[in-house]
Parts: sequence; structure tokens; C-alpha cells
Amino acid sequence: MKIGTALVALLSTLVATNGFATPRAFAVRGGNSRLSMSTTEKEDTKTEGKKAGKDAPPVNIGWDSHKPVESVPDSLVREGDGPDGNYPMRSKFEKMCRDAQISITKAIQEIDGEAEFKEDAWVRANGGGGMSRVLSGGKVFEKAGVNLSVVYGSMPQEALQAATERGVDRAKGMAPGERVPFFACGLSSVMHPKNPHCPTMHFNYRYFETDGGVWWFGGGTDITPSYVNEKDMKHFHGTYKEICDKHDPEYYKEFKAWADRYFVIQHRNETRGFGGIFFDDQNNKDPDEHFAFSEECLNSVVKAYGPIIEEHKDDPYTQKEKEWQLMRRGRYVEFNLVYDRGTVFGLKTGGRIESILMSLPETARWEYDHQPEPGTPEADFIDACKFPRNWV
Repeated sequence: MKIGTALVALLSTLVATNGFATPRAFAVRGGNSRLSMSTTEKEDTKTEGKKAGKDAPPVNIGWDSHKPVESVPDSLVREGDGPDGNYPMRSKFEKMCRDAQISITKAIQEIDGEAEFKEDAWVRANGGGGMSRVLSGGKVFEKAGVNLSVVYGSMPQEALQAATERGVDRAKGMAPGERVPFFACGLSSVMHPKNPHCPTMHFNYRYFETDGGVWWFGGGTDITPSYVNEKDMKHFHGTYKEICDKHDPEYYKEFKAWADRYFVIQHRNETRGFGGIFFDDQNNKDPDEHFAFSEECLNSVVKAYGPIIEEHKDDPYTQKEKEWQLMRRGRYVEFNLVYDRGTVFGLKTGGRIESILMSLPETARWEYDHQPEPGTPEADFIDACKFPRNWV
């Protein structure tokens, strides 16, 4: 089944309500607690505050505001653009993302051995822009994309609330109803291999600033297989646990649990895949410390993911296994269009639509009321999605 008008209609309905359904409790096997999908929001008691300047960017950047260019400037970060803030960090984060985009696409292209990444670039009149690198129809990968984006804009306060995890007040000092000037830079990627025994992988690392000097880091890397392979999961999760332990002994436990909470398809009460790490609203340490953690996580994507693809890219598979993979991709689409914070944020702020929807696979499948037979590998996979497991 092609991704069609039904899901677009569903997306439109949910975006109109901030893209979030009523939270549900979510069980975790092996523990005594239940992870709640709800977040605590601060009560809005502001009655007055400052207003955005007359020269502030529009709330909606505009679907047609992205101008294609042959090549982007050496830097899309310009001092003086956007809200006052940490300009050196903006530049440093952008450079980290650019370097990672080059190194990751080079490595993935070598693994594929056939297709090449194609790049397109764009700029916006009010500042910022980006570069997309997309590979399709490869020997190993059906589709793989890595997007760099630098955005200056302003957004409704409710859109900003949807862009963060814990209901933190990122519009501090703004008058009710006023749009919030912001800066955002990030690198995001989704890779969809052809072989059902090769998992899909996603990462996103980002840096935000809003008016008034508020800043935070967010990101993570997660994996979405179609079958359980404990060796693969130990390698993937073990790679990121090692990085987390190096920077903070509490990081892996916290960020792994965060991923298990975040990547839940709430209307099915199951996770999208087998998680990884996810973090948001990180600003409780020196900015350089948060940057160093994000940098090492981003630069370890190939180390965590590449060996798994090399191991399984030539595995034999049946038509039934391929159909199961396509059904799991259908679940991937459901999550991305309904719950993914980046998708909701991009749509609410008029982002570049091709970049926003780059994460979707080229093919997916929906079967009516499909239930795996008990005792099958598919049933074991669903169990791991309903009861997240500890892999390391």
C-alpha cells in the first residue's frame, strides 16, 4: 500500500491539535514501574511580557521561501541574525554537522557500493538554509538521507512547546500570544536498507536558542529492526553506552529510558523499534560539555550502525520476511507523521517539505488487523516493542 491521502488527512487532523494524542501508560518488562508518556507542563500565569520586534521573521517561514542554490556559503550562521545569543556555539555546531554529513554519507555510500548520494542546497531570504544528501535505489539501501538545516525564524509559543520534551518554558518573558524568535541548527538522518535483516537507523542532533538567551541541546540515535538480533542490539546499544559512560555515568540509563518513552506509537501501544538514546532540553552544564557529548555521539553513528549492515546486507530472506519488513515500515510512517517532534515542528514553522518528509521510506505496507502467529520471530519482535528490553 502506498503512503497516501488517508495518512495525510490523519496528519492534518493531528497537527491541528498539536500532533499529540492522549498519553498512555507504557509497561517496561523487568521493572516495577510504568513509564508515563505524559510530561508536566508549567501553568502559564504570564499576563504581560515583551513582544517580538517589528522586523522579526514571520511565524510561518513559508513553504516557498527556500531558494535552491548551486552551493551554500561557507557558513549559514551570520552574527546579527536571529535572537541575541551564543554566536560562536552556533558556528561551531554548524561546522560539526557539516563535517559529520560528509563523513557519514561517504561511509554509507561505500557500504552500499553502487548508488551515490545526491546533494541539493537552499537558502532563505531571512537567513539560514541547508543541504540535503539523499541516496536512493542502491544495492543495499532503498533510501538514505542526511539533512543539514540552519533555521532563523519565529514561531507560536505552542509550537515551541511541542518542540521540547518536558514542558520547559522556552518563551520566558514573552507576552501571551506573541511569536518567539529562535535559531536552530541540526543534522538529521534516516536510512532504510532493502534487506529485512538490516535495521533502519535514525539520528538527529540539534542546538536551539530562543529570544532572551535561552539555549539547549537535543538529539539521539535509535535503531528500528524488523527482527530481534541480540548480538546486533548489544553492539548498537553498547557503542552508545560507552560514550554515555564517558561523559556522565547516569546518561545511558536516563537517555535509553527516554528513547523508550519517546519512540512510542501511542495508538498501538508499542515502540517504533528498539530505541537507543534520546535527550532533549540539555542545558544544565557548560555548553561546551553538552557540545562534546553531541559531537562524540554524532561521530559514532557509523561505528554503531555500519558493522550491522555489513553483517546482514547479503542475508537470504523470504517474501514473508520482506512483507513483514514493509508492515514495520508502515508503523515507522505512523510514528513520524503523527508523533515525531521534528516533523510537527517543521510543518508548523513552514520548513522545507522535501527535507521534513525525507525520513519516510519509499515503500510500506498496511494489512488489516495483522497479528503474528504466537511463537514466531515476528511475535517475539512485537513483544520487544511492547516491553522494551535491556540490551546491555
